[in-house]
Amino acid sequence: QPVESGGGLVQPGGSLTLSCVASGFTLENWAVGWFRQAPGKEREGVGCITNRYGSGYYPDSVKGRFTISRDNFRNTVYLQMNNLKPEDTGVYYCAADVNFLGGSDYGCSPVYFTSWGQGTQVSVSS
Repeated sequence: QPVESGGGLVQPGGSLTLSCVASGFTLENWAVGWFRQAPGKEREGVGCITNRYGSGYYPDSVKGRFTISRDNFRNTVYLQMNNLKPEDTGVYYCAADVNFLGGSDYGCSPVYFTSWGQGTQVSVSS
């Protein structure tokens, strides 16, 4: 099961880095995604990394501001978030799946991921 950390309160325009550490399996061989859920809204993908996606897949809402990356030595996947906005507020989840390959028809949808962490709260407010 993935374990997230790094959430917190940040002012608009600030930055945060979230970490996702795997216990019991090697993240390098799995697709990994970061997802967020705001109160009253559906869970949405904000960055996914698979062997097919290369440097990552991002929705337009975060493209250019968020970056997902792997550190295979530490068995960790990061989400670097820059220029944060109040609408980025939510619980951020890391999820992994051994079968998902990705592709233009699949994007970064939570329906393809099977192993989920407990989430970490990110709040963007002045």
